[in-house]
Amino acid sequence: MACAVATTCPYCGVGCGVVATVTGERTVQIAGDSAHPANAGRLCSKGTHLGETVGLEGRLLHPMIGDARAGWDEALDLVAGRFAADIAEHGPDSVALYVSGQILTEDYYVANKLMKGFIGSGNIDTNSRLCMSSAVSAHIRAFGEDVVPACYDDLDQADLIVLVGSNTAWCHPIVWQRIEAARTARSSKLVVIDPRRTETADLADLHLALRPGSDVALFNGLLAGLQARGALDSDYMAAHVAVPRGFWGALTADFDTASTAATCDVPAADLEAFYDLVAAHPQTVTLFSQGVNQSTQGTDKANAIINVHLAAGRIGRPGAAPFSITGQPNAMGGREVGGLASTLAAHMDFAADNVDRVRRYWNAPNTATAAGLKAVDLFKAVGEGRIKAIWIMATNPAVSMPDAGAVRAALAACPFVVVSDVMADTDTGRFAHVRLPALAWGEKDGTVTNSERVISRQRPFFAAPGEARADWRTLADVAGRMGHGEAFGWTTPAEVFDEHCRLTAFENEGARRLDLTPLTGLGEAEYAALQPTRWGEDREFADGRFSTADGRARMIAVTQAPLAANAMTLNTGRYRDQWHTMSRTGLSPRLSQHRREPLVEIHPDDAARYGLVEGDLTTVETAQGASVFRVAVTDAQRPGEAFVPIHWTDRTGAGGRAGLLPGNAVDPFSGQPGFKLTAMTLSRLATEWRAFLILRGTPAVEPDCVWWATAAVPGGRLIELAGDGDAAMLEALLPDGARMTAVDPARGSLRTAVLVEGQLQGALFVARDGSLPGRDWLIAQLSEAVAPVGLLAGRAPGATVDRGAIVCACFDVGARTILAAIAAQSLTTVAEVGAALSAGTNCGSCRPAIARLIAA
Repeated sequence: MACAVATTCPYCGVGCGVVATVTGERTVQIAGDSAHPANAGRLCSKGTHLGETVGLEGRLLHPMIGDARAGWDEALDLVAGRFAADIAEHGPDSVALYVSGQILTEDYYVANKLMKGFIGSGNIDTNSRLCMSSAVSAHIRAFGEDVVPACYDDLDQADLIVLVGSNTAWCHPIVWQRIEAARTARSSKLVVIDPRRTETADLADLHLALRPGSDVALFNGLLAGLQARGALDSDYMAAHVAVPRGFWGALTADFDTASTAATCDVPAADLEAFYDLVAAHPQTVTLFSQGVNQSTQGTDKANAIINVHLAAGRIGRPGAAPFSITGQPNAMGGREVGGLASTLAAHMDFAADNVDRVRRYWNAPNTATAAGLKAVDLFKAVGEGRIKAIWIMATNPAVSMPDAGAVRAALAACPFVVVSDVMADTDTGRFAHVRLPALAWGEKDGTVTNSERVISRQRPFFAAPGEARADWRTLADVAGRMGHGEAFGWTTPAEVFDEHCRLTAFENEGARRLDLTPLTGLGEAEYAALQPTRWGEDREFADGRFSTADGRARMIAVTQAPLAANAMTLNTGRYRDQWHTMSRTGLSPRLSQHRREPLVEIHPDDAARYGLVEGDLTTVETAQGASVFRVAVTDAQRPGEAFVPIHWTDRTGAGGRAGLLPGNAVDPFSGQPGFKLTAMTLSRLATEWRAFLILRGTPAVEPDCVWWATAAVPGGRLIELAGDGDAAMLEALLPDGARMTAVDPARGSLRTAVLVEGQLQGALFVARDGSLPGRDWLIAQLSEAVAPVGLLAGRAPGATVDRGAIVCACFDVGARTILAAIAAQSLTTVAEVGAALSAGTNCGSCRPAIARLIAA
């Protein structure tokens, strides 16, 4: 009988519990864990289809030195030797680690201990710098410690929920379900603050489509508006908050409603409505995410939000808190151990007493005494030759960093690059001198911490494939070879976890909220059985005492930075069913249907201005670089602004490379780069032909044409293409087999299908006039024996049903199917559509889209 394993989802910071039941050598049945407090059994589309992502396709299964397979001893000796040699010749700051919110807390702890404790440099940073470090800096400035004061239960108890820079329905669907439930149960109001009219914004009571980057003005204006309405808590401030001299005078002078409306480019009446809603609902949760953090003024934006809650006394109480929701599954775990270059360990900074404390705990005389280089500066130092060796773990900075072209140049010039990853071929891995195979989700054993400070276990249910190893073990082995074996002599992740917990408690005496004393001393069996556990209180700071020297929170005076008047402004972000650079989600045919290629979304006015129409190809260009996207025209964008997704890489397309476009300017406090406010231009890209290629399996080589993008489909891959010259060269991408070909020189069309024993192996359709058939029927032929008739037409004989673009990835339901059911059955609510088609009944991220179809 198959054994069910309780583990934790590897995607966003919601931290949902998953029950995995192995059904075969590399197959697993996935269900939500009804006992987990984060999700109570619910899963989003990505979690639901985790079972499609656990195969060994593309996995790195043994160490590689250059292009040659190597043994572990040879690879580890080389890594340790090169790092030791560079440290001896150039000093400890000549080496660096760049890690990830995808690794486990135990991995993070060992990496941090090695770099800061025994190498003696602060040069360890994490891709979490790119998503939530501004929230960290704001928490430290306001509270004295990086503590999220809220929990998900606060969403259930709030009368007003304000979402700032968060497309929650797409990016945190289980949190969105709780918001929907609160609106039903309590008639809670919802305000969405986002320049884009997203699916989340569609269902808001009030949507403020503010000018990008104007959040500080908005929340300073809100604070002034609350003061004018008598909605502040002067008693709370007098007892628990330090307010800078002159704070209120400057606020009321500079942020009246009219000037705030002008800065934010929203109607003054909408601002007044927002102020009234906040004033009337003391139980307010303000949930903020990347739209706030990913900014060169991200820390000030977060502090402007926190200021409102402190001044109104809306913190530490049920249903009342500022709530930073993290992007990655273990961004919080990394923050706890000190995985950011700007912190030392266990919520301690580099103050002399903290350095002394950690030095004694680790018995590490060379413990770093100063912060290291944050991500952007770290890769600049690589490019300038100051860092001679870098070890990159579980992340893909050649894609995800801003100004990714410069990052690639830096990696190409670096004398020694080590990459630990689960995938054999990544954009970053192509620069590696050594590649080390890591365990993937389903093989890992350790802990993660979610956005509400709940520590959960990730448990293995598959054996380690090939020669893959746990990251903490690999790090410890290198540390041992560098002469530090005694300090890195753990034999299990439970031992690493215990050492981490004991450090949080060591000489703490209440100075820091992060104190994991209740979790110290766990034996192997207790660690294996550890249930989800929130550290601290459900709602931190309920006692009114903060982690500052005097116990008082700090109001931070922040001023809106000037905003450039760009002809076009670029925003970047996520698609609903994809994750980061798609090394995992890109394997799932279900998750690839919602958006099969990267789109640039622009307003109709901008489409007309640049001579673009829906479906055109266009080059998006900034001062840093350029990339090609398909055009999507939508009035959900503000005029003069564009949105592109972050997920596509050189492995998945010749365009759609969002990371090439943003600049490397950073927030002065957090070091977090701004991905949301880049000056850009558009230009139409005309090609002589367009095409698509459907293949069983994966292509042997990448296409060589102007533009292409690939997506997983059932049984193989779909590749969209466009180019110039003779399109017949694309036939080289087809596999061997019996070929059927139709050529129409007058229309410039070419159609070829390849069959082997009645099974479709590949189909290529090319048209110079752009007239191509739908893809879905042909894709379906990959999964069944087919008759040749209809293949070159691209459709079955007779009438065919077009289900339209996929709306519900969980149940594979298209827009036309939903519209047909609405018309035929007179459906008027999302619930009725769910009852008829199941669409929207699982993760809920598609419910806003269903509601829009009903209203159409």
